[in-house]
Amino acid sequence: MSVRYVLNLLVLSGLLNIPVCAQSVADTLHAIDEVTVEARRTPLSVASAAPVQSVGRDRLEALGLQSVADAVKRFAGATVRDYGGIGGLKTVSVRSLGAAHTAVSYDGVTVSNTQAGQIDIGRFALDNVEQLSLAVGQGNDLLQSARAYASAGILSIRTQQPTFADGRDEAWHVRLSGGSFGYITPSLRYARKVSSRTSLMLEGDYMRADGIYPFTLDNGRTESIERRRNSDIYSWHAEGNLHHTFRDGSHLVGKGYFYKSERGLPGSVVLYNPTARQRLWDENFFTQLTYDKHFSHQWQMRALAKYNHAWNRYEDTNVKYAGGRQVDVHRQDEYYASATVRWIPAHWLSLSLAEDGFVNTLRNNIDDSPNPVRLTSLTALNAAIRYGGWNLTGSLVATLTTDRVRSGKRPADRRHLSPSVSLSWRPWESEALYLRTLYKNTFRVPTFNDLYYRRSGNTALRPEDAEEFNVGLTWSARPWRWLRNLSLTVDAYYNKVEDKIVAFPSVYVWRMANYGEVEIHGVDATLAATIALARGWEAELTGAYTFQQALDLTNPQAKNYRDQLPYTPRHSGNASAVVKTPWLSVGYTLMAVGKRYFMDQNISANEIAAYVEHGISLSRSFPLGKGCSLHLQADVQNLTDRQYEVIKYYPMPGRSWRVGATVSF
Repeated sequence: MSVRYVLNLLVLSGLLNIPVCAQSVADTLHAIDEVTVEARRTPLSVASAAPVQSVGRDRLEALGLQSVADAVKRFAGATVRDYGGIGGLKTVSVRSLGAAHTAVSYDGVTVSNTQAGQIDIGRFALDNVEQLSLAVGQGNDLLQSARAYASAGILSIRTQQPTFADGRDEAWHVRLSGGSFGYITPSLRYARKVSSRTSLMLEGDYMRADGIYPFTLDNGRTESIERRRNSDIYSWHAEGNLHHTFRDGSHLVGKGYFYKSERGLPGSVVLYNPTARQRLWDENFFTQLTYDKHFSHQWQMRALAKYNHAWNRYEDTNVKYAGGRQVDVHRQDEYYASATVRWIPAHWLSLSLAEDGFVNTLRNNIDDSPNPVRLTSLTALNAAIRYGGWNLTGSLVATLTTDRVRSGKRPADRRHLSPSVSLSWRPWESEALYLRTLYKNTFRVPTFNDLYYRRSGNTALRPEDAEEFNVGLTWSARPWRWLRNLSLTVDAYYNKVEDKIVAFPSVYVWRMANYGEVEIHGVDATLAATIALARGWEAELTGAYTFQQALDLTNPQAKNYRDQLPYTPRHSGNASAVVKTPWLSVGYTLMAVGKRYFMDQNISANEIAAYVEHGISLSRSFPLGKGCSLHLQADVQNLTDRQYEVIKYYPMPGRSWRVGATVSF
């Protein structure tokens, strides 16, 4: 609201209240030039007491990132395991604590997979994502669920909400994109304003790719050019969202989600045996409700309910099986409910209590399957204190789980109390400089696959007990007029994990082992700047660096004592630049990952080479008339055509391109 508008309201109020003076007041009125008041908001990554990183829709498009996994790789401290190709499995781990310690939230409700304990973030479409954020330790929202408090880190995916321009009651977004390796994806989104308080949004997309790409096979003496086979994927995704605001101001959001895919599993590259015949079919459906109610300034409530169904079928054709084929079919279901109440007894104090309960079941076609049923209760008591430049947040999470099995052994019931506390201090009110520290304890119960899977299950596995310590400094300023924003964060951390469960990956079956003790030391640093180049020209620069030392301290007599954990680089980082002009936006990304080891011992035979990947993106939007626009985009990934591996013997694609067009009306 401009100053001129406020002054006019005040003058009009005076005219109405003093009619006898209306003429004289009107005679003395003078036009006042409009004044724009600007204030620079401190970024959440700087003001938060716990490390938080985020990227919005505009930057996702400008950088030409092709998937949620591509975006998450650019967060400091995040490790994405990628099996290569468009259809390859992609999981995220924060600060080497493992994918099972990292929760994934989709529009405020946690996504679950009790069977494997990790979420394939490759199945989430990026086209409808409004914002991605990654939080380590405590979140700032005291209304979040107990499940979020119980996680060492949380990746939050927030999708786009219905928006209506020019007073319209409906909006359409039609997109078509295609590119290398037979990739093509049409998508459609429709939003409708049903009433002044209710809106509906429906969307769907289809994706296919043959996934055939060349790679160089090194057999020690000679090299040959091969082609990656059985890496195709076909997927369908549909989603519906209903938003309703009640007369009392409370808000209800309902979501239905469906995903189905069929993909080939290319397998590891083995000399003289390029054949891979493994196939995987996935189906996932969930429906969720979120209800927010503000009773008063002091009392608020949030309630969640969700049903999740997941089904997958794995098939391998090989002469080593009886009948020449093995088929595994799994079905898991979850029933989940959560309620959180927040009370603000004083302006400096907030309290909340969150209670979550969920039931997980697993059924499969394996002989003598235990068909486990898990009951879980999570209770989180939380407090936040704000006093001057101090911000203190603490929580205590109580975990209780019990398993029931149809046959065989079952683990003992699990009970655990997990405390956490975070503190930030702003020494000077005039400076956006913060010092912060964090301690968090998390408890990770073994998954159904860990405990019961016929080829790798072990009911004797012990739960993981992890501790996180973090000390950081953050700063944001505008030291020069041409530098619109400059922010810096540096966090040093120490994690200690007792009885760490480490997964050594193949495609579908994981070999599990308890490491007695693991210590993780690291530093995460991020830098962001916005530069005004000229009128209508702007540059956004970002960078992130991670140093991470994750050591196995289980057995001083073992050959791998104090060796780096598998698939954990000591050095990694990325940088990006987006230049916006009146005609075109140009984005450039660089990602570098240092050497890693794919086995316990850090010897040269187990080394995976370091790599650097470059990408470039060009985009422009065109107005096509009232309320209608066209957005064109072209991206090239792995610009230098560098061959590298994230997982050993799973070569990643070389140079690839993608073009897309979106019409909004």
